[in-house]
Amino acid sequence: MLLAAAFLTLSSIALTLAPAVRAHSWSVSYRWTHWIGLAVWMLVFTLVTWQARRKLPERDPYLLPLTALLAGWGLLAIYRLSFHFGLRQTIWLAVASALLVGLFHLKDPLALLRRFKYLWLTCGLLLIGLTFLLGVYPGGSGPTLWIGLGGVYLQPSEPLKLLIIIFLSAYLADRLPLQFSLKQTLAPLGLAFATALALLIGQHDLGTTSLIIILFAIILYYATDRLRVLVLSGILLLAGGGLGYLYINIVRLRVDAWLNPWLDPSGRSYQVVQSLIAVASGGIFGSGIGLGSPGLIPVTQSDFIFAAVGEEGGLIGCLALLLVFCLLILRGFKAALGSGDLFKRYLAGGISAYLALQTILIVAGNIRLLPITGVTLPFLSYGGSSLLTTLLAVGILLRISADEGDARQAAQLTSRPLTVTAGLLFASFALLALGCGWWTVIRSEALTARTDNPRRTINDRFVLRGRILDRTDNVISQTGGESGAYTRQLLYTPLSPVIGYTNPAFGQAGLEAALDEYLRGIRGYPALEQAVSNLLYNQPPQGLDIRVSLSLALQQRADELLGDQTGAVVLLNPVSGEILALASHPTYDANQLETTLEALQADERGPLLNRTTQALYPAGTSLNVFLLADAIADELPDPPARATAWLDGTPFPCALYTSPHADWKSMIAAGCPAVALNLSGSFTSVSLPMFYQQLGFYSKPAVLLDASFNELPDPTPDLSHLALGMQGVDVSPLQLALAAATISAEGVMPAPRLALSVNSPTQGWVILPVEGESRQVFSASQAEKTAELLKVESQPFWQALGIAPLTPGRTILWYLGGTLPGWNGTPVVVVILLESNLPYRAELIGESLILAAQ
Repeated sequence: MLLAAAFLTLSSIALTLAPAVRAHSWSVSYRWTHWIGLAVWMLVFTLVTWQARRKLPERDPYLLPLTALLAGWGLLAIYRLSFHFGLRQTIWLAVASALLVGLFHLKDPLALLRRFKYLWLTCGLLLIGLTFLLGVYPGGSGPTLWIGLGGVYLQPSEPLKLLIIIFLSAYLADRLPLQFSLKQTLAPLGLAFATALALLIGQHDLGTTSLIIILFAIILYYATDRLRVLVLSGILLLAGGGLGYLYINIVRLRVDAWLNPWLDPSGRSYQVVQSLIAVASGGIFGSGIGLGSPGLIPVTQSDFIFAAVGEEGGLIGCLALLLVFCLLILRGFKAALGSGDLFKRYLAGGISAYLALQTILIVAGNIRLLPITGVTLPFLSYGGSSLLTTLLAVGILLRISADEGDARQAAQLTSRPLTVTAGLLFASFALLALGCGWWTVIRSEALTARTDNPRRTINDRFVLRGRILDRTDNVISQTGGESGAYTRQLLYTPLSPVIGYTNPAFGQAGLEAALDEYLRGIRGYPALEQAVSNLLYNQPPQGLDIRVSLSLALQQRADELLGDQTGAVVLLNPVSGEILALASHPTYDANQLETTLEALQADERGPLLNRTTQALYPAGTSLNVFLLADAIADELPDPPARATAWLDGTPFPCALYTSPHADWKSMIAAGCPAVALNLSGSFTSVSLPMFYQQLGFYSKPAVLLDASFNELPDPTPDLSHLALGMQGVDVSPLQLALAAATISAEGVMPAPRLALSVNSPTQGWVILPVEGESRQVFSASQAEKTAELLKVESQPFWQALGIAPLTPGRTILWYLGGTLPGWNGTPVVVVILLESNLPYRAELIGESLILAAQ
């Protein structure tokens, strides 16, 4: 009892200090209310222990301390979740303890229970019957399984379990000394059993129904020593479950949620999934008392109290709790085996089985070994009826264990039914322990990483998230506020489609999602430091800063030049693959998602879409640049006499007007379709897609953002549609920019880079690995000749336009440009996409950005 008091006192201290631990600050509001419960617990169990010593000196010495530990553990868990429920449970604990002391003082309560067995059963059934007329639900709307009076509620099914055990034990004990006839014995017994089941099924209290069926079988097995009783009852239970699944909606819902909770994790399986996530979040050592988030599970204080213990106590806490239950049940069976009186023997064995079965059902439901049954966890779950019943049940065990003088008679009775039953029950507890290990160790990482686990969001309010910095350490995104109320702020909001957001309501997107493990502090720290932080605070260490390749100055210039145009700009270094700017317009403000999301989703322009990587557009005549690079290895033919073309009976113009006798440079720079039709002559409808595949048009760019891509077309379109980029060649601006980089980087396509380095706590800035690999597409000679042919007069860069007329009223315009190979300054490539035909605007944007990057 002193060990129990010490454990609960230390737990109470931990619960009080938990807010300071979580906030990493002493300036917090501490929890004090649970000390009321602890004080009452100490008072009542001091009184109960004193009275037990006086009245029952020969009692089992372990039953009462184990019971006290479980009741106190549950009381603190309930206070942790709700002061209101904790206070009510405290009052019930005091009332139940008073009745327990009264039980000690009765002269021979067991004889009274045996003599008036029919009366006790009748009273229990009448109380159940009253719920059909006067039943209420304490929460307002729900199953009317309670009887209420003045704010006090009694659930008759709880005492009915104990009353049925008393009745069965007394009835069978009285029959066995006479000539035993199974038929004569079971006739009245079956009538009482059927009446109880009918009432409980009528209530749809299926958890209690299942429990009573099993208890009936077990106590009958005690009396008959016939194992087939258990087998037949198991078959009856399975058959009843099958019928319930077919005809009772709540049974079907619970079984479906048990069989596959992942089908509807936010609906009918929400409680089960959140229970599993809670247990998995505890891991081996637990989140720590008061540091978890068990309140995320609906009705945690009753149906899912074990999940709350599992989250904050971890696997160690789960196993410790199961061990305490096992010890309590073991002492109950010891009392049964030590009794020579059949009634006491059946009664002690029945109560032990009752406590074990109810524990197994609720724990198995919490960890998905069985469907949720709705029964309470003895001593721990919130509920006055349950606590009162289980404490009185332990009081009966104490009375039985205190009786002397019948050891010789006990030795003459067969012990096999009791030992077999105990063995089966303890084997079930072993399965529960394995189940806890499965979720807390094997499946922990997968479950805690789920997007419907809100605990990461809760941690975000208490742990500083790392900053996202541009290439010159200008802050792009950071966390502000005070511990407990941290919020994420994007300082340059036009980058919202790229940087994304980390939001408690909408999850994560963009670089915030891709770099989350570093920014959250989950990755990048030494393993020991990570483990210590999780062990002490149930939180990762402070997040790490990330330096990205973006240049805030160039990004601002790109956004300024793009203005109110719908389109995208990609600016990158063709040699290193470092992305310097990603502009997508229209954009949005990630800081205002809560108030603007609905309007953003309704906007036909798609501001939430990152056009640089997620939007695919027909490549159109931008492909002229690459067809030229391929053809320039040999001598170029004479330019076509006509710059424009026809496609499917529709005129296909140039992006810019060009004279009828223009040269190759003018035609390609103006995005004329005749170039593509002329230069694709050496390809077939099979070989041209393979050429585009080398350019990366049919693979996802290795970039830390959501990126779209088309697969190799099958069947392939005809050659003219392929050459003109109107079918089978839809690309994103980033894909086209990486392909254009080959012209400025001596024919090499670089691997794109967005994340450059992380600020490690031990090594400072550490360069992050490149996701993809660069590859040679054209020879250096081909790239150099192409760039020289497209070079802008008196400028150190090349450029070309591309056009893709979709409908008479809609045209896609491309701009490709970049520095010349071997340029001594900063090499850059720019790709611009405009969802409008504004070629001069595109050239202005491109030229300005290339010059700004020097």
